[in-house]
Amino acid sequence: MPELPEVEVTRLSFADRIAGAQVLSIGMGKPLRWPLGTDVQTLLGRRVLCVRRRGKYLLLDLSDGLLLVHLGMSGSLTFTPQALAAALPQPGPHDHFDMHTSQGVLRLHDPRRFGAVVFVPNESAPMAQKLLGSLGVEPLTDAFEVTTFYAGLKTRPAAIKQVLLAGDLVVGVGNIYACEALFMAGIRPTLAARRISKPRAAKLHAAIRAVLARALEQGGTTLRDFSNARGETGYFQLETAVYGRAGSPCKQCEQPVRVARQGQRSTYFCAACQSR
Repeated sequence: MPELPEVEVTRLSFADRIAGAQVLSIGMGKPLRWPLGTDVQTLLGRRVLCVRRRGKYLLLDLSDGLLLVHLGMSGSLTFTPQALAAALPQPGPHDHFDMHTSQGVLRLHDPRRFGAVVFVPNESAPMAQKLLGSLGVEPLTDAFEVTTFYAGLKTRPAAIKQVLLAGDLVVGVGNIYACEALFMAGIRPTLAARRISKPRAAKLHAAIRAVLARALEQGGTTLRDFSNARGETGYFQLETAVYGRAGSPCKQCEQPVRVARQGQRSTYFCAACQSR
């Protein structure tokens, strides 16, 4: 699943190229996770003002309303500039949303159809609140404070990895980056969040920021088919410390990296370096 770094990398790869574009036409493929929420004809003529991100959602601010885009489990966006749009292949069976604009074509490709494109009049609308209202603080902003993070952990009896994945305390720390941050902080993924001391919470806080920032620098993680809106893949997978390395020697202690199941997700960790 594209996580926060992949979504942000995607945003950066087309936001400046679509800003100011006028919507000319919209093509819809098979139904996605949620309906668009409006007749496509009502969107024609509106302009794309900017592209923002909230957690794993992309927000396309229009001159009237906004589009919420989620990449789901396997989705990706491509943006083809207007000069090349004539050569763009016709939508395939996994292309479910084409937005033709005066500056190019934005296409959502999603083989598993867990993604979505939803129109809402504003962020206060019921559907926007349903999707965005419970999201936690953004981890790469000043709003992600150590003291608040620690206070939140003290109220959570669940395992720390599950708390990170929940996204209501801090948003966007998906499976890959939760494994990596917990390894960097030396914290066992199964440890109850409320048992983490303030110094260790501070270490985890720093690790979350460091891991996500590094993933952004590397263009995200491409495990199967992720690419940004320019078709470029990420490289963070080449330097993971534990994720995807079950049985391989730990880069710190050379003990085998282990894998376990937590909440239907694979958890990678080093039993020696993450002893508690």
